[in-house]
Amino acid sequence: MLRPYPAIELMYTQLCSWDNLLLAYRKAAKGKRGHPNVAAFEYHLEDNLRALQRELRDQTYQPGAYTSFYIHEPKRRLISAAPFRDRVAHHALCNLLTPIFERSFIDDSYANRVGKGTHRALNRCQQFARRYRYVLQCDIRQFFPSIDHAVLRDTLARKIDNARVLWLVDRILASGVGVLSEEYAMVWFPGDDLWAIQRPRGLPIGNLTSQFWANCYLNPFDHFIQRELKCPAYLRYVDDFLLFADDKRALWESKRALVERLTHFRLTIHPRAQVHPADAAIPFLGFSIFPERRRLKARMGWRFARRLRAQARRHAGGEITLAEITASVQGWVNHTRYANTTGLRSAILRAQIINRKSQIKNRKLECEVLRWQIPVLN
Repeated sequence: MLRPYPAIELMYTQLCSWDNLLLAYRKAAKGKRGHPNVAAFEYHLEDNLRALQRELRDQTYQPGAYTSFYIHEPKRRLISAAPFRDRVAHHALCNLLTPIFERSFIDDSYANRVGKGTHRALNRCQQFARRYRYVLQCDIRQFFPSIDHAVLRDTLARKIDNARVLWLVDRILASGVGVLSEEYAMVWFPGDDLWAIQRPRGLPIGNLTSQFWANCYLNPFDHFIQRELKCPAYLRYVDDFLLFADDKRALWESKRALVERLTHFRLTIHPRAQVHPADAAIPFLGFSIFPERRRLKARMGWRFARRLRAQARRHAGGEITLAEITASVQGWVNHTRYANTTGLRSAILRAQIINRKSQIKNRKLECEVLRWQIPVLN
């Protein structure tokens, strides 16, 4: 068990400790032990952890190359996966830094934090929609590709008074330079010169450190919204954030102020950000939020229906197992049950059985999908 708040002068010693690296390995491997790269690392676990420990202690650690691929749901994104040993190093670093920064995060920041998450963010959004008349909804353009390394490092260094820990931060930051360069369209800010285009920027989407550092990066902005703008109700999930109030004019003034403040972080918001009534549909995290109900966005239902049909075909051809389809259906049902989607879930699951029955060779699959209608129909 790690001490929750290590003395700052002992941070790097504890980061490199066997207990911390073993804990980091277990976190990085959770749910992934069947993957070939994880299994290969585990096969010589002690040797691999000792080698990583030695490199970190000697400050000879060098991150490996990323493997990148695109995903297209809910929108097109470039995901960059670090080698498994680097993911262990990321967890080891976050084990030490998270308790330090967590104390400074606002309560209404919900992404990538223990005890928070998507569903609590949805609950909070609906609470605010019931209490306030208007909402200003914003999201940041090209958020992960735009994160400026100099600004981020300055934010981290305010709380990390340890040169060796900052050395590891710099190593991980440098490993991600250029990974998202093709995803970034240059934005010029006041005071920029021609060299601004060369500024190191971008955090690989897929790193644990990227998720954590995104919260650190916007934490001063969160406090600006709450303390200086005195917004009565504010919440953020990664780069999506909402401001609620009863005064429409105050929200428009807040928008102008936050747009100006975001230039300090070298960030911009999408121009579509508007103030609208809170009792209208608020699109947030794949749902449409109303004061008294929630709806799943239509495209989310269509995507799952297409995926389920494709999985049925692949199962009929022997490409995937029944357990994989079951896990997919279970995950979707567990997510969508947080909205008023009883009829939608029933229609999608029933349509799959009716329309594809002739293609489903295994009777067990039909029974398994139907079994997942029990919590839907009751």
